[in-house]
Amino acid sequence: MGEEISIIAEPFLSKDTQAFGLLMLALGLIFYSESIKSGFWSKFYKIVPGLFIAYMVPAVFTTMGIIAPEWNVLNELGEPMLDSKGEPIMTGGKLYFMASRYLLPAALVLMTLSIDLKAVFNLGWKALVMFFTGTLGIVIGGPIAILLISMVSPETVGGVGPDAVWRGLSTLAGSWIGGGANQTAMLEIYGYNQKLYGGMVFVDIVVANIWMAILLIGIGKSDKIDKWLNADNSSIEELKEKMSKFSEGVKRTPTLTDMMIIAAIGFGTVSFAHIGSGFLAPFFGDLVAGIESITTRNMFTFLSSSFFWMISISTIIAVLLSFTKAKNYEGAGASKFGSVFIYILVATIGMKMDLAMIFDNVGLIAIGLVWMTIHAGLLILVAKLIKAPYFFLAVGSQANVGGAASAPIVASAFHPSLATVGVLLAVVGYAVGTVAAIACTILLELAAAS
Repeated sequence: MGEEISIIAEPFLSKDTQAFGLLMLALGLIFYSESIKSGFWSKFYKIVPGLFIAYMVPAVFTTMGIIAPEWNVLNELGEPMLDSKGEPIMTGGKLYFMASRYLLPAALVLMTLSIDLKAVFNLGWKALVMFFTGTLGIVIGGPIAILLISMVSPETVGGVGPDAVWRGLSTLAGSWIGGGANQTAMLEIYGYNQKLYGGMVFVDIVVANIWMAILLIGIGKSDKIDKWLNADNSSIEELKEKMSKFSEGVKRTPTLTDMMIIAAIGFGTVSFAHIGSGFLAPFFGDLVAGIESITTRNMFTFLSSSFFWMISISTIIAVLLSFTKAKNYEGAGASKFGSVFIYILVATIGMKMDLAMIFDNVGLIAIGLVWMTIHAGLLILVAKLIKAPYFFLAVGSQANVGGAASAPIVASAFHPSLATVGVLLAVVGYAVGTVAAIACTILLELAAAS
């Protein structure tokens, strides 16, 4: 974690058009092989979900240097160029930005068009219990991880002043409970050395992505997991069956007009969401900046996040449209279009993962893995006690750790109509993220000092 800058090399395919084409070819091959109902591929996909492969193949491409989410700008001597703050200048593809800002909100709209909001709320209290269990797992997991790792490698959890590791870990708590805005708030509150901050972002990416991969594998075995948990998933199955019946009832062969209207609904909403977030984010940002108390001010930092408002506005518009005749476009395949966008988002998230980097900072990765294991263990324990289905465990966890960008991915993997559940829980995560992360950081500091 020193101040030396590691050089991220330019990938073999450095243009977005090239990388995007490779990702789409990979997704096409995955879907084709998954459609084969006999032989090796049939057996393979019974064990490993296609969504997991769609996530891991781009990670392998990144690890091999074929594609990359970003890379260093070098000078004529082959050294990283720095900006006015002394930070390395990065460049690279914008595929994840495109997928998360354009395709994700469109997918949420198209997958929510036919939602039965009453049936979603009928899923009951277990969804919230599992979400807050996930939050508690993050709050206590970090301090316990510090205590355990300090027994083996005290220097890993050391540091003084702005370099103190516990200060850096506070940013992980913010990210894993709320999201990017909460993570930035924790960085400002506790003043972690920004030259070392990249190491914490790296841990965030590696550990969170490993955990997401595990959750995706579990989706393929959700029936067995539910049986082991003695879970009552009748409300989920009822919602899925209700949505399937509605879809079959309005099913029709889509015309070009249908497709254009579906595109208009999806991306028209994206436009409104961006317009609204462009107004609301700075408006609330100014209000929050005027709060005198630093702690209170940072508690509401998420309100200045344009991503938060974009997702919230998209979801609200989608729910409103579900009360209109627009919901009948589910019969023309609206949610299938949304699923295409979700898979593209999954692929762009996967390309952010360089598997080789796992070994670059073993100490901090170990803290992160122990931390996430405690989070997972607590979720499993509570799910077993209250007989909550795996769906609530997976989505409750990802609404914390992954936020609004990935919680809908996990939720929709169970059924497209369930994507909204992931979004709603992720929004709760934004709201409680900074407060819970502050509580976690107090414990982190005490653990580091012991």
